[in-house]
Amino acid sequence: MNLNKNKVGLATGSIMGGFHLCWSLFVLIGWAQIYMDWIFGLHFVNNPFQVQPFSFSIALTLIIFTFIVGYVVGWLTAMLLNWFHRTGVLTR
Repeated sequence: MNLNKNKVGLATGSIMGGFHLCWSLFVLIGWAQIYMDWIFGLHFVNNPFQVQPFSFSIALTLIIFTFIVGYVVGWLTAMLLNWFHRTGVLTR
């Protein structure tokens, strides 16, 4: 077993970026505050946060940043799993 670090990074980055793309779309169409109020309510907590107006530049920055963080996390995870497997740490 040898994970491809680039593919795992791209997959993880795409998932994280995709979630934040959905969040940005929720903000754009006006569903974000309703969603946050609902999620907090499910946890028996009042929502102390107010969603700000949509900004394309902020949304783009959020999506790119979370993709990069996801890529790095996926790449490092694959690297560590490959190393653990190669050294036998996970098979002991």
